[in-house]
Amino acid sequence: QVQLVESGGGLVQVGGSLRLSCAASGNILSFNTMNWYRQAPGKQRELVATITRGGRTDYLDSVNGRFGIWRDNTKNTIYLDMNTVKPEDTAVYYCNLQRLSGPSFWGQGTQVTVSS
Repeated sequence: QVQLVESGGGLVQVGGSLRLSCAASGNILSFNTMNWYRQAPGKQRELVATITRGGRTDYLDSVNGRFGIWRDNTKNTIYLDMNTVKPEDTAVYYCNLQRLSGPSFWGQGTQVTVSS
């Protein structure tokens, strides 16, 4: 069992920046992908960013070029740098770790609110 603890959410103005962190209790490199999802009120949860074990990254089109996912293997922590934020980025952001098989693990979520 792996516990994930997210932090860094809060209130940010349009055009501002925020860094989310996800600290894992286990070795993140034992997972195939490390992901950030988000869920806005009344909407389905969507995949925002992925970083693979090998370091390849992928992004939701609407955040590509504004958000950056990266990790610190020595700290077993995954980060999401959010830049030039927009009101539509307002959501609860969740960290997720997945293997090719078996259960995936989720954090408790951190609220990000972008104010105009």
